[in-house]
Amino acid sequence: MMTNAKTYQVSPNPIFHDQGALYVLFAGESQTSPDHRIGPKIYDYYLLHYIESGYGQFITEERAYRLSQGDLFLIHPGQLVSYISDQQQPWHYRWIAFAGQEAATMIEKVGFTLHSPIARTGEQERIGTYLEQLLVSFASQKESSDLAALGYLHLILSEISDLMIQQSVLPGTQSMTRRIVKQMIHYMSSQYAHPVSIEDMCNSLGYNRAYMSRIFKKETGMTPITYLLKLRIDKARQLLRERPELSTQQIAASVGLTDALYFSKQFKRFYQVSPTGYRASVHQYKHH
Repeated sequence: MMTNAKTYQVSPNPIFHDQGALYVLFAGESQTSPDHRIGPKIYDYYLLHYIESGYGQFITEERAYRLSQGDLFLIHPGQLVSYISDQQQPWHYRWIAFAGQEAATMIEKVGFTLHSPIARTGEQERIGTYLEQLLVSFASQKESSDLAALGYLHLILSEISDLMIQQSVLPGTQSMTRRIVKQMIHYMSSQYAHPVSIEDMCNSLGYNRAYMSRIFKKETGMTPITYLLKLRIDKARQLLRERPELSTQQIAASVGLTDALYFSKQFKRFYQVSPTGYRASVHQYKHH
């Protein structure tokens, strides 16, 4: 797009919201004129801008940021801000406005704060594409675009979250290590019911097995194999207590262990009693 061309378009969500968990209010785009200034002013919703081309400045009460193509800036509700486009190469940006009770938590999770309202995407064009598609969707004024808008907002925030993580883990390996261990624990906690292996997990997360095992043990004091096994046995213990109608074979299968004999042996290793013996003692205790 030519830098001197002026375009301005904004489309509201066809569904009006003024409360709820999370909702998008409107989307827009603008090729600004040189030295185009907004503010100082405040908004009562979140306003996220993505710079498609050109340069400009985003100014908060704390500091000024010089921004260019691929950068994002987030305005928090109630935050006094100004933003000014460059005199020579004024910016062309897209924006999305959103609010809701869960908005603050979501923004915090992504990595934006009042002290850190900027994300730099480099050559990442997907965010611009999502914002463009959202604007087209709102312009159609179909009621379904309300749902589509939430989808686009989640996709945009997911891209930003990845960028923030990459940028925060470059200087030190400590947070990177913690993050990988967290991913491993999440993976095991969500997949233990299937007969998955540590090998499957490493392939799925894309890291070397020896490396993952080493950092996991350092962080948790347990090898991934022992952790996964203990997770399965603890879940089985819960089922033995709460589901008396299930056989031990069914319980073993429900926690991803298809060999009932192996399950029994490992259960005894952790709790010094067989699954049947454990169930009997719980049953006995309940009836006393």
